[in-house]
Amino acid sequence: MNEATKTSTTRNPPATFGAGAVIGTLGGLIGLGGAEFRLPLLIGLFNFAALEAVILNKAMSLIVVATALPFRASTVPFVTIADHWPIVMNLLAGSLLGAWFGAGWATRLKSETLYKVIACMLVAIAIVLVFGHDAAGGEQLLTGVAQLIAGVIAGFIIGIVASLLGVAGGELLIPTLVLLFGADIKLAGSLSLAVSLPTMLVGFTRYSRDQSFSVLGRNKAFLMVMAAGSVVGSFIGGMLLGVVSSAILLPALAVILLISAVKVWRHA
Repeated sequence: MNEATKTSTTRNPPATFGAGAVIGTLGGLIGLGGAEFRLPLLIGLFNFAALEAVILNKAMSLIVVATALPFRASTVPFVTIADHWPIVMNLLAGSLLGAWFGAGWATRLKSETLYKVIACMLVAIAIVLVFGHDAAGGEQLLTGVAQLIAGVIAGFIIGIVASLLGVAGGELLIPTLVLLFGADIKLAGSLSLAVSLPTMLVGFTRYSRDQSFSVLGRNKAFLMVMAAGSVVGSFIGGMLLGVVSSAILLPALAVILLISAVKVWRHA
């Protein structure tokens, strides 16, 4: 099958919506937007180049994150998020800068290098997913100035990762909020979204200056269909949350990420 034929058959609406729904369900089960799982599919199944896949992933992640906040409002009201604004601002102080630098680096990297960077980060996220996601909140790791500095540094690193992969960064933000600031897991999920949204907008703005940004204009239908599938899937995943044990789910998802990392690396 030649490239043109493969592209036409793998970007049809049912396949696009279905892929988005499956990814959204996986993300919804663990409180993420699913971008970590979407990126390898954009590269491996739908045949987008690395930077184009990152930009498309960023756009879809923005849509999912923007809808996830109101989805969670019945459990974690907006007023509760507002009560914790110092934590959000602490992380944003680093993540906004990291997002700008990360997007700038991504647009300058050679495709082969970007594939390898993406593969390595997928491996790192798989490790964090298993060992960091189920951490128990309650006690802050640091306090005072030390916590403030650590928050800015953590935010900067997360901003870079979010921009380079086109993800919301929840897989890193949630453990940071739980361990560093002592937030419970439900609150951490919503605070993560509050940090992710402006961070992603900054990265998105930086990407808009690169010629690869035109991939959004060329693939509007694909973008909206997959984003719709992701939103539906995240809702389904949230409904299934009490059915699937995290003791089984998290290692399984980590394995998926590791397999995806190998496939992305081979694109280099």
